[in-house]
Amino acid sequence: MFEKLANIFRVPDLRKRVLFTLALLAVYRLGSHIPTPGIDAAALSRIFEQLRGGPLGLVDLFSGGNLSKLTIFALGITPYITSSTRLRVRRTPNPPGRSPSSSRYL
Repeated sequence: MFEKLANIFRVPDLRKRVLFTLALLAVYRLGSHIPTPGIDAAALSRIFEQLRGGPLGLVDLFSGGNLSKLTIFALGITPYITSSTRLRVRRTPNPPGRSPSSSRYL
């Protein structure tokens, strides 16, 4: 077992990938402790205390508690995925004879 772990750090490509993954995890953990500026932490904790056990509590559970603390990484990558999908759909070419306003995606 330890030999296999040691082999990861002997192969340069694997070592680079593992260290990059660990660096990304460290950045995410750091960002999960930085609160969003302009948010009243006491009021936010009261709101989450009142709504405990509901759907908002479930979302907070899946975000690792980042939503109840409203950290800078509380939203994750969901806004990026949504915006990139919208931009990709808007950039798709329309067939000849169809106007962009008749597209079902808009």
